[in-house]
Amino acid sequence: MDADIPYLLLTPGPLTTTRTVREAMLADYSTWDVDYNQRVVEIRERLVQLATTEPGYTSVLMQGSGTFAVEATIGSVIPPDGKLLLISNGAYGDRIGQIADCLKIPRVTLSCPETESPDLDRIRQTLADDASITHVALVHCETTTGMLNPAREVGQIVADAGRDYILDAMSSFGGIPLTMEEFHIDYLISSANKCIQGVPGFGFVIARQQKLEQTKGYARSLSLDLYDQWNEMEQKGGKWRYTSPTHVVNAFLQALNELDSEGDVTARHARFVENQTTLVREMEQRGLCTLLPRELQSPIITSFYYPEFDGFSFNSFYDELKRRRYVIYPGKISQAETFRIGNIGHVFPEDMEQLVAQIELVLAEMQVTSGQTTSG
Repeated sequence: MDADIPYLLLTPGPLTTTRTVREAMLADYSTWDVDYNQRVVEIRERLVQLATTEPGYTSVLMQGSGTFAVEATIGSVIPPDGKLLLISNGAYGDRIGQIADCLKIPRVTLSCPETESPDLDRIRQTLADDASITHVALVHCETTTGMLNPAREVGQIVADAGRDYILDAMSSFGGIPLTMEEFHIDYLISSANKCIQGVPGFGFVIARQQKLEQTKGYARSLSLDLYDQWNEMEQKGGKWRYTSPTHVVNAFLQALNELDSEGDVTARHARFVENQTTLVREMEQRGLCTLLPRELQSPIITSFYYPEFDGFSFNSFYDELKRRRYVIYPGKISQAETFRIGNIGHVFPEDMEQLVAQIELVLAEMQVTSGQTTSG
């Protein structure tokens, strides 16, 4: 663990970054400066290269958190007479529904329990039965639980039905190999502070350019108009419509360079998988169980059931781990008491081993305090 960071962030983003990514933010740039805008051009080109090897795709950056980019997409690409089919099995799928409702976009929602994968036959039948549906939205990695949803299979169903596919790949893009063409994605949404290991400040959308060009005038917001933002960047060499997060952009370009240095998305995915496998192995050896079965689990974040002793308090557990320089995440599901541990960012298998060693010590102390003996 770097001496200059207060603790290791074991979350799905913001996450632990390298010192060199943080140092990239020490330079100040003007949003009108050609050198800065050329960096934006480079980022946009490289994002497309990460997502596809085929022509016909483009990208656009949007100020704000990942949710801003999701709202920009939902509010900008669905036509006034369009309708959304939302597939949801977690809080972030539900958030897309909240966005659609706020923007008064008609929707049909196929919900399933947070610990279950979407029903592909149900999706196929819904599209067949409702010709008014124009767009389908799915969260790839639902970090509510750590669920990895069947984005490729859903994309094929959507393509076969002739509808547009919006994939929220917020916590998966750059950390799980995928291509726009293989998954039949029309709009892919992610954020600077996830698997590419930048810092918070902007989201981005990678899109079929022909589809995006057809959305002019659809936007239900001025500042979150995806087409206008894209057109400004296209026509003015990387310029954003409104003040851009210059320091964050510099950090993201450095993060892209470091992704290349690590190998590629496949290499980063392999590290994340090793992180997650190491974490689960070490936790299970201490009697701590995962919420999801292995076949549904992503390498991004892992949910664990609370330990089975009466004196366990998540807040105390969290505080004590933080004092030892590890920050984890509370649970977010309604069905069970859980906590979550992120496996992404500038972290490695040895960090997972050290974390679990500290977890074992903290739980032992909590059990002693509660008057119970430590379980094997």
